[in-house]
Amino acid sequence: MKIAIILGTRPEIIKMSPIVRACEKQGVGFFILHTGQHWSPEMDRKIFTDLELPKPKYNLGVGGEPYRKQIGFMTKEISIILAKEKPDVVLVQGDTISVLAGALAANKLGIKIGHHEAGLRSHDLNMVEETNRVIVDHISDFLFVPTPDALKNLHQEGRDPEKIHLTGNTIVDAILQNIKIAEKKTDILKKLKLKKKNYFLATAHRAENVDKKERLVGIIGGLAAIGEEFSAPVIFPMHPRTKARIEEFQIKIPVSVRITKPLGFLEFLMLQKNAKIVLTDSGGLQEESFILRVPCVTLRDSTERPETVEYGANIVAGTETEKILGAVKKMYGKNLNLKKWDNPFGDGTAGEKIVKLLVELTK
Repeated sequence: MKIAIILGTRPEIIKMSPIVRACEKQGVGFFILHTGQHWSPEMDRKIFTDLELPKPKYNLGVGGEPYRKQIGFMTKEISIILAKEKPDVVLVQGDTISVLAGALAANKLGIKIGHHEAGLRSHDLNMVEETNRVIVDHISDFLFVPTPDALKNLHQEGRDPEKIHLTGNTIVDAILQNIKIAEKKTDILKKLKLKKKNYFLATAHRAENVDKKERLVGIIGGLAAIGEEFSAPVIFPMHPRTKARIEEFQIKIPVSVRITKPLGFLEFLMLQKNAKIVLTDSGGLQEESFILRVPCVTLRDSTERPETVEYGANIVAGTETEKILGAVKKMYGKNLNLKKWDNPFGDGTAGEKIVKLLVELTK
């Protein structure tokens, strides 16, 4: 039995880490193929070290190239590697270019495909991620579903019930496994001179937001308004893509918004845990904030994590300055007593379930 674990971005590395650990624990053969879609040290090499993961066997190093070049190069190079390695199954996670390329390469070679986070839907085809996840779900052999809502989506789309497996999301595993490590290893609050629950944490990186000047200006304006309204710092670890667009559009960063370089996962996890509110266009951070019981405001027009909204832990605000500020006012001071709730993202054993299923289903 040999699993090809294909990943390319920091969220994928985080969510695949419990699967890597489960493979090691269960004695299942695997190798990691990293496309290099995320390439900065904090978003790539450092995270493997922080999470004590084995280094990837392959790294394609395609970060920074435009979409059309990335998808073509990734698919070609992944196909060559898979033809040589001959894995029993390719496992991908999420909705990135790396996920689509890995699935297309495996499909071309007749290798079985497992898709973790199958069934998530924002129902917004303006997002390239929505297109990616729908295509991958349609060509996958094993659909590992993170939530009951995602399960419903797949049934409504007519996917073969025998391919669908409700496992929970490995983000729960990752948070539970790594929060104690983060508490011991990091002193990011002290380094940034922050007090617990006395600052806001923001991220923005999605193309439909940062590549459009009007939307990016709205987001930066919203962050500035929050800092002024609540007299509290807004910490903004800046993604390389966002940094490039801000420079290109000549957007001035207000004093109330504190820019930092991209942070390591453990440092960011501690910032997230102790923030007053998290503002983000990341799907994964919506989940993480929910698990950490931190209120979230989503800087998008839709979300593929509707459970976070249904439980009252998240508001989808869009990117207009006034709406962002209004959403934060609604969430400010909200006490999320999630201990009383059944976590829709699972019980922290998703990684072990997925690996066991792959072994059983590929016999």
